[in-house]
Amino acid sequence: MMKRSFVALLGLLLVGLPSTAGAQAKAELKDAQGKVVGTAMLNAVSGGVKIALKASGLKTGDHGFHIHAVGKCEPPAFTSAGGHVNPGNKKHGKKNPEGAHAGDLPNLKVGGDGTGSIDVTAGGVTLKDVAGLALVIHADPDDEKTDPTGNSGARVACGVISK
Repeated sequence: MMKRSFVALLGLLLVGLPSTAGAQAKAELKDAQGKVVGTAMLNAVSGGVKIALKASGLKTGDHGFHIHAVGKCEPPAFTSAGGHVNPGNKKHGKKNPEGAHAGDLPNLKVGGDGTGSIDVTAGGVTLKDVAGLALVIHADPDDEKTDPTGNSGARVACGVISK
């Protein structure tokens, strides 16, 4: 009887615990004029956060794409978003032997029609870690090695991550 009561109590406790499975957040990225140029959906996954971004109205080519440490997107330069998320105090870029920042993501590829999308997992962070921070699209490609920004140029779009 005691064992059955313990199992029942344990079951009730577990039902009340919050689950990260299926947890979501989103970000609406706007350009310096306030026009929405991208929408990102973020989902908690094993080992990180999956980010699915769809963008439009951008120049053709590759663009640096990062999670920035401050959840402020004040136009026109979006410098209010601070630097890349970097809890491990690493150097920038996947190609840097001392890198990478947790906020370093692959380049966003934009086609001739001005649209692009990327589906990537940011490893080593949780949805709780990034909620309230910012996603930023840069004007130029990220070289994935130059500290601190990958020579990715000006910030052309920014959006705060919200649950």
